[in-house]
Amino acid sequence: MKKELQEFLTGRIWLRDHTPFPQDLINDHIENNLLTTIDGIYQKKTKFIHTYTCMRCRNTDRRFFAMFDCAKCEGPCVYCRHCIRMGRVSSCTKLIKWNGPSPEIKQDHSFAWDGQLTSAQQKAANELSENIQLERPHLIHAVCGAGKTEILFKPIHELLQEGKRVCVAAPRTDVVLELTPRFRQVFPETIIHSLYGGAEFQEGFAQLVIATTHQLYRFEGAFDAVFVDEADAFPYSADETLRRAVEKAKKPDTPVYVVTATPSNELIRNVKQSGGRISVITKRFHGHPLPVPRFDSLWNYGKQIHKGRIPSKLRDWTAERLANEEPFLIFFPTIELMEKAEPLFQQIHRGIHAVHADVPDRKEKVLSLRNKEVPGLLTTTILERGITIPRVQVAVVGADEGIFTESALIQIGGRVGRSKDDPTGDLVFFHHGITYAMDDAKREIERLNRAKEVHI
Repeated sequence: MKKELQEFLTGRIWLRDHTPFPQDLINDHIENNLLTTIDGIYQKKTKFIHTYTCMRCRNTDRRFFAMFDCAKCEGPCVYCRHCIRMGRVSSCTKLIKWNGPSPEIKQDHSFAWDGQLTSAQQKAANELSENIQLERPHLIHAVCGAGKTEILFKPIHELLQEGKRVCVAAPRTDVVLELTPRFRQVFPETIIHSLYGGAEFQEGFAQLVIATTHQLYRFEGAFDAVFVDEADAFPYSADETLRRAVEKAKKPDTPVYVVTATPSNELIRNVKQSGGRISVITKRFHGHPLPVPRFDSLWNYGKQIHKGRIPSKLRDWTAERLANEEPFLIFFPTIELMEKAEPLFQQIHRGIHAVHADVPDRKEKVLSLRNKEVPGLLTTTILERGITIPRVQVAVVGADEGIFTESALIQIGGRVGRSKDDPTGDLVFFHHGITYAMDDAKREIERLNRAKEVHI
């Protein structure tokens, strides 16, 4: 038995022909019943219709299946377009699962966090630990900057000490990149894998996995506990298969624990109906109020940018940030408009760059902003959550556009004032006209600032 193969494949479901191990080794383990193979696509034929299920992502939507002439099986073959970026799963491909003994599990994990939780954080952490022991779902509904991640440290340490395998999942790569170094600092002797699109191969058996929810397509029955951070975020909130992936990745009858600042009514209802508990934290860890957005009109901003001009209010706002040496984020409603604006902003300062989901060096550009190597970034909603930049100032261009929902605007506003040393900052919504979403976001922020701590 190859130890490296055991460590890699335990809890995973993987394309047989696309592992980082030689095929001879894979074949040998299959022959010795250490690996199980399953068909990539499950087909069910009835008198009138064929139905398909992708056995990796569990997609059953016929719109995401297509047929092609396959050179491998020399016939028509069905494949799943839904998870194609992870390698093609088709009718004639095989998926493999580990069938041998489990790797050795550590039960001695150092804990290197000496921070102090607030009374509200401590109460939420205690409630979460209690629900974990009772195997009941739990939702931590805490405002942006409340210290949600710190609340998880002790409950996760307790799980690791019990020999459990834990996953912290998030819909966005940027959140995973933000969380990974923090968990590695807290658990310095624990093998932690950070999984996202384009991540490099990581050795060893990871008892703690920090992953995008997309990466959970590749797991099955692996985790004793799954924490979903920002469960209301796109695409997780809009894609049923991602929620199924979380269910598939955890062990049967294991509840899911959710952490977010902006839970949907549906999420709250589901937790309550399943007998779970909700901890609500309405104050940031440093005790200062959430920054309240100000509204400022920015007429014809799209036309001006397409004509090669930055609207004067936006230019003046940027110039003030540069003069004060304040890092900044400027959110745009579309990639097209942002890319038109990027060279115009670079005329003001050549270090200003644009980032969106398909920018290959997005991670490096965000790190450059955090390290004060660039003054600011233009961005889409990809950076609405999961990023902490001390002293950052935020502007939203076209805050009245549909992409900027109430929850998105609240999350964007949550980037400002997160540091106890700089708990304030400018948060401006530039607009063509004030929308319900803008008003609702402002009212909710003001309500949270007035609210007392509540635990349900």
